[in-house]
Formats: sequence, C-alpha cells, structure tokens
Amino acid sequence: VQLVESGGGLVQTGGSLRLSCVVSGLSFNRYRMSWYRQAPGKERESVATIFDGGSAGYADSVKGRFTMSRENANNTVYLQMNSLKPEDTAVYYCHARWIFNPSNNYWGPGTQVTVSS
Repeated sequence: VQLVESGGGLVQTGGSLRLSCVVSGLSFNRYRMSWYRQAPGKERESVATIFDGGSAGYADSVKGRFTMSRENANNTVYLQMNSLKPEDTAVYYCHARWIFNPSNNYWGPGTQVTVSS
C-alpha cells in the first residue's frame, strides 16, 4: 500500500495550494480518506474527511477555505487550500481508513506547506 502526497510548498499569506494524494495497493473506494496536518510542536490534527456518502467534513479552522475532493477512478484525493494563513503551516498527511475496520489504516509520508506572512 502506498499513499503519496504532492503539491506542498511555500506560499504567501492569502495564496492557494492544491495538495494531491495518489493511493495504490488497496480498494480505494472502500476507504475513508482524510487529510491531517501537524505543525511543529503540536499534535497531528484532522483537517478534512470525505465520508462514505460523499459529503466532506472540515476542521473549524479551515471551513470555508479548504475543499476536499476525491476521484475514485484515479485513486486520488485532493485538498484545495485557499486564503492560506501562516497558522496553516504544517506537514500535511493523507490518511486512508478501511470503512469496515478502523484499525486497518495507512498514512502517507506527508508534504510540507509553509505560509509566509
């Protein structure tokens, strides 16, 4: 199983980035996909999740600015991040969790997002 994130980088406050996560080695449409992030000195936190019915949920800190989507045909999830703030600076991780057993889950290596003030 592989989850590979891309699209991170350095951006100014107010800018945008689009993260991608390509998944291989599992039945993609049977996994709940999420994005997490971890800032230096802080715990990893959930950013966005696409639920089984296709709706998405977001952390309060990113609502209205971030949009998560998935393309089952391409085994890919995206995180469109707009109006970025310095506090969005973190390593962003893709996460896959089997819908039948939460203990069956996988992480990508992460991609760094840095927002300069």
